[in-house]
Amino acid sequence: MINDVPAGVHCHTRDDLERRLLRKLDLRMSIILILYALNLIDRTNISNAQLQGFERDLHLHGEQYTTTLSILSVGYITMQVPGNMILHWLERPSVILPCCMLVWGTISILSGFYTGIVVAHFFLGLAEAPFFPGVIFLVSKWYKRDEVALRIALVSSGIFLSAAFRLLLASGILHNMQDKLGQATWRWLFYIEGGITISVTICAMFILPDFPYNTRWFTPEERELAISCLAEDGHDNADRLGKQTIMQGLRDAVSDWKVWFFSFATMFQILGQSFTGYFPMLCTTLGYDATVTLLLCIPLWVFGGMITFALTWFLMAQVISGYLLLFGWISNTFAREPAKRAIAIALMNALGQTGSVIGAYIWPSSWGLTYRYSYAICVAALGVSTGMFGGMYFYLKHLNKQIERNEQDVNDINELRDPIGFRYLV
Repeated sequence: MINDVPAGVHCHTRDDLERRLLRKLDLRMSIILILYALNLIDRTNISNAQLQGFERDLHLHGEQYTTTLSILSVGYITMQVPGNMILHWLERPSVILPCCMLVWGTISILSGFYTGIVVAHFFLGLAEAPFFPGVIFLVSKWYKRDEVALRIALVSSGIFLSAAFRLLLASGILHNMQDKLGQATWRWLFYIEGGITISVTICAMFILPDFPYNTRWFTPEERELAISCLAEDGHDNADRLGKQTIMQGLRDAVSDWKVWFFSFATMFQILGQSFTGYFPMLCTTLGYDATVTLLLCIPLWVFGGMITFALTWFLMAQVISGYLLLFGWISNTFAREPAKRAIAIALMNALGQTGSVIGAYIWPSSWGLTYRYSYAICVAALGVSTGMFGGMYFYLKHLNKQIERNEQDVNDINELRDPIGFRYLV
């Protein structure tokens, strides 16, 4: 029994049990790589469809295509916080996240039939909104703070590799499916990619875990060990006892200035990354056809995946490693109260996504073929976000020194605001 191995005693038996538990959890969590790849595929397939008559067939003119892109972010922003509040309340991510996938996969398929693409994209954003903050919250509920960075590294590099796969899949569909069954090629893109998402959803329901205290495929000993490891790492007992209600978490998140600081910094970072939504279009300026254009995009994403993993592995949760790694750092910064953490992650991602709305309008065709003004805006935005994250890094280091001084000077440990040994990961 786990009780026979005291929490503070690091013997071989406990270490072996922890490693076995971690391997079992990693095996289950690895499906997140596939789920997030499908999330990106269904969210960005419109940029691939643009290469093969999408705008012409739907009679989109002027800023209508840009509006179609940005309206997804509006739906995405709207449902972020309610989605994570529901996830924390129902405590069943193994059901909620796959259900979101089922809905957005269905909408993706219907987008191939429906001419009101703006409306379809708004509801696609609503359906996809709970997924990303929900995944980050789920990972933060299971792993110790020094374990989160490596898992985020794998997901981060998986984003780039999935983008390469997405482009390869899109090039194959756009090259081979023209006028099959009387349907335009870009419509097949929505049918096939949405169908793949729905198929994987069924498997995900049986593979994803819930939370440490209510996952059904855990033995009682494994559950006790998982909760014990997280408690030693500074996770509050609220993870188990539900001390903080969801409305208390909402109030605490909204009143914490760090949440708003991270939100604006994330907005600038996402604005600086807006070129990814237009990457196939930018490659068309080289003068190749749609298939070759998509294939030319692949090497950059593969290279980016390798670089991101290397940076994340060595720099842990630093800003330089990218967007997903940023949320690994954020989840560690708000590690103690689960309700606040759930809402803080969703709120920061939701407000940060306003960068996507703005970014959709900084790539007008009138600025082509060089798009130098667009690139200048992206570089400036990334510079601002890097400066803000750097400032937060030094502030958290200052807080760590303050926490250490408080531990040394206090007479009664009950007077301490933070658990003994707690430090922000910087």
